[in-house]
Amino acid sequence: MGALHTKLNDDLKTAMKAGRKDEVGTLRMAISDCKYKRIEKNVEDLSDQDVIEVLSAMKKKRAEAAEAYEKAARADLAAKERDEMAVIERYLPAQLSEAEITALIEKAIQSTGASSPKDMGKVMGALMPHTKGRADGGLVSSLVKKKLGG
Repeated sequence: MGALHTKLNDDLKTAMKAGRKDEVGTLRMAISDCKYKRIEKNVEDLSDQDVIEVLSAMKKKRAEAAEAYEKAARADLAAKERDEMAVIERYLPAQLSEAEITALIEKAIQSTGASSPKDMGKVMGALMPHTKGRADGGLVSSLVKKKLGG
């Protein structure tokens, strides 16, 4: 089992002993999603990168749900989603700043020789290994478009 998956399990036990029900629920969902990912990939153990992918997807779902609840004037449910997001974020790598993302974009543009919006796929392909789990894909995409003049 990867170190991150082990940490999730250990923190679940700690949260259960401390009686933190909301945290327990979120951690159980994360562990369950990791189990589904393991079955999907047909592997014995997930790498830390696989766990980060699962947690990133969970975070994105929570963010979208919180936004939808706010639009529906359900602040209580939006707050619950944001609380779950906060628990998930503790296990994700630190997010890149916009300046760091821009620097990575410039390197990717140079390495791929991109010069127009048509080359966006090349740039995104070069960027994704460096930003996956560390930056929002939508933000990265919009910054690449802006850099390429799109």
